[in-house]
Amino acid sequence: MTSQRGNQSVVAARGRTAAGRAPGPRAVEIRNAALVLFAERGYAATTMADIGEAVGMRGPSLYKHVGSKQELLTQIMTGTMDDLLRNHRAAVAGCEDVVERLRRAAEAHVRYHARHRLEAFVGTREIRSLEEPHRTEVLERRAAYEQAFRTLLGEGVQAGRFSVTTVKLTSYAILDLGMGVPVWYREDGDLTEDQVVYQYGDFALRLAGAR
Repeated sequence: MTSQRGNQSVVAARGRTAAGRAPGPRAVEIRNAALVLFAERGYAATTMADIGEAVGMRGPSLYKHVGSKQELLTQIMTGTMDDLLRNHRAAVAGCEDVVERLRRAAEAHVRYHARHRLEAFVGTREIRSLEEPHRTEVLERRAAYEQAFRTLLGEGVQAGRFSVTTVKLTSYAILDLGMGVPVWYREDGDLTEDQVVYQYGDFALRLAGAR
């Protein structure tokens, strides 16, 4: 990958990255460059020099904004999980019907993965590259996110609104719906984001045996 291609990819990644993870515009630019390179090359094969080249900065200037490559990976992965948890809470807030809450939660999950393909890809592949305590922190967030879906499903089963063989496997299946979207979805494809989100919301309700 040439420097020009890397810079183009960074520009393409902007706008799909959640806000509020970095203190200033240069730090955001560095994070976005790292995200693109981690997705394209992998964490291990990316150096801080590569990231600096992508944003037109050399070592001393780069380290004014970020401490290490590991710090960047941690920002990306914890930020992704924090966004998912926050979106889930917003999606189900103020809704009493458990079926509608599951639909909203599933749609929020799918929409995030459609809009943040690089974060989703890096988050899935690079958990092995996180050092402690960051790896445990991300895994705890993942467990909390899965538990939120499991809780919804359990409430629906108790209320007689869902029919599932196991709540645990159903929660995994619903999460997998969203996690697969970044592999194939493109903004200029045959289906709009809203069409994908709505259909996948339907799929989630079918998996839950919604009544």
